[in-house]
Amino acid sequence: MTPLRSLRPLLLASLAVLLGACGGEAVKPTPPPAVVAPAAPAPKVRIGLALGGGAAKGFAHIGVIKMLEANGFQPVVVAGTSAGSVVGALYASGMDAFAMQKTAFSLDEAQIRDVSLFSGGVVKGQKLQDYVNQLVGGKSIERMRMPFAAVATNLETGDRTVFVRGNTGQAVRASSSIPGVFEPVAIGKFHYVDGGVVSPVPVDAARQLGADLVIAVDISSKASGKNPGSMLGNVNQSITIMGQKLGAQELARADVVIRPSVNEIGPADFEQRNNAIMEGERAALAAMPQIRAKVAQWQKARQDEAVAARRQADAKAEQAKLRAFCEEEDRKWMSKLRRDPQCKALAEQGVLSR
Repeated sequence: MTPLRSLRPLLLASLAVLLGACGGEAVKPTPPPAVVAPAAPAPKVRIGLALGGGAAKGFAHIGVIKMLEANGFQPVVVAGTSAGSVVGALYASGMDAFAMQKTAFSLDEAQIRDVSLFSGGVVKGQKLQDYVNQLVGGKSIERMRMPFAAVATNLETGDRTVFVRGNTGQAVRASSSIPGVFEPVAIGKFHYVDGGVVSPVPVDAARQLGADLVIAVDISSKASGKNPGSMLGNVNQSITIMGQKLGAQELARADVVIRPSVNEIGPADFEQRNNAIMEGERAALAAMPQIRAKVAQWQKARQDEAVAARRQADAKAEQAKLRAFCEEEDRKWMSKLRRDPQCKALAEQGVLSR
């Protein structure tokens, strides 16, 4: 009896240790030190240009592009309507703003005007088509250095047509065929006229080309604020008002709208080309703070999305690790008796067997 009595304290101590182990928490492996990933570079924004129509006012587009390039903003897609399609085609072909300015200064109206005496004195447009094809080196739209779209109006259906392949000069001619001034252009089984009838500033076309941020250049005529005083003047003013209302809807979908002060330049006033370019420069410079803010806002939104996605992925990875740990621990009967609270929560959710 004496030996048993002497062993009794030892047995009681061993039992206490065993019971204490049953009621304690599971021993978890020490997590590895957190690795701080380097800051990701700001995502690159795809800037698109939407160049509106306005005949001779279209030289302002060159000034806008000059200032964008000078301030480090390089558009990667361009869509144009009417005069905007002419500048857009040259730019998409690889010309920079200074090369386009040089071309503009050397332009002779006779190079693009071919009046047809048999169709009421309107311009045929074949010279314009040939001139554009010469300047772009005969490249088709799909072979341009950047995605390009010329917007025209289907005369039979009234639908907007966006040319993104085929003969560049012909597409520009169709986009620039002002009703009553140019002959409609026959392409396939349809005829096409100026894109300004349905899309004065082609914001949607630029977006469809893949632009993240669209800069629209609006050079359209505005209502004069006066009574025209003649039937022809009333018609012209009515068309201008219709274009304003239609253009406003699409311009609202642009990220930035640049409006050069070219309303006093007439549609055939090619002598004002230098003034138009300078007005484009001024308007673009004035818009630079807004452009920078929009780019920064877009980049921050993309970075926030990337951070949220990484956090979600990390959370899923941690959940998978915890589940693997709990499943491994549950294979041990002792660990199952003292199940970790997090493992218990997973079991209650049905993720683990109880």
